[in-house]
Amino acid sequence: MPIKKFKPVTPGTRFRAVQAFDEVTRTGPEKSLTEPLSKKGGRNHHGHVTTRRRGGGHKRLYRRIDFKREKFSVPAKVIAVEYDPNRTANIALLHYADGDKRYILHPRGLAVGETVVSGPGSDVRVGNTLPLGEVPLGEMVHNVELKPRKGAQIVRSAGAGAQVVAKEGDYVTLRLPSSEVRLVHRDCLATMGQVGNVDHELQSIGKAGANRWRGRRPRVRGVAMNPVDHPLGGGEGKTSGGRPPVSPWGKPEGKKTRNQKKASQKYIVRSRKRGKATT
Repeated sequence: MPIKKFKPVTPGTRFRAVQAFDEVTRTGPEKSLTEPLSKKGGRNHHGHVTTRRRGGGHKRLYRRIDFKREKFSVPAKVIAVEYDPNRTANIALLHYADGDKRYILHPRGLAVGETVVSGPGSDVRVGNTLPLGEVPLGEMVHNVELKPRKGAQIVRSAGAGAQVVAKEGDYVTLRLPSSEVRLVHRDCLATMGQVGNVDHELQSIGKAGANRWRGRRPRVRGVAMNPVDHPLGGGEGKTSGGRPPVSPWGKPEGKKTRNQKKASQKYIVRSRKRGKATT
């Protein structure tokens, strides 16, 4: 999708670049596939803030996306390509031969009027979903499951695509967009092709208000606060803090919290950190 730039008539438009929406063929969503999406403001069910700097934002409707693609051998026609405010990728509206309607992530190159199908034995075409064991080597896939029939969990953002690099036994080796190489069971489903809206990364916010539309509130640096408000606050003149980054409550920020005893690395062949291979 092309990027639209603005004339620098205001400070906010000087560096702003947004989507042109040339691929989008329909403005409103399919009502039967939407549901309300309430705002949490970063709060849990007790009303306590668990994620800071969230709140406000434009009102949205949630579009239910078919990440499982479990309607095997039932052809579906692409009726429209729509914008989804809840994700970076665009979505495609499918009308199945049995009358069912569903949304899927819009693959790059899938046009309105084309037909897609899912299940074992499907053709290797963009938009079709089939088990990883049936995908030829070198092909790009997206919307990939990690457990059979659980639904796709990885490779779902705009422009993302994983490459099938090897097959051995019950597992297929994928090279993910992060450069991580990992094993996925051959029965896991994946959709052929790359996720569309590849120019999403070329967008430029342009002004602080555009982040507020997305529900992102301002972030104040700890070193700019007073000592009563933050451990990094205070000092004569401008200071850099004098200690590693911490939260307002003194907890280290940027420190890994994943429990390595519980974390399973056996399916990761090569980490996304360059040069670090797992054994």
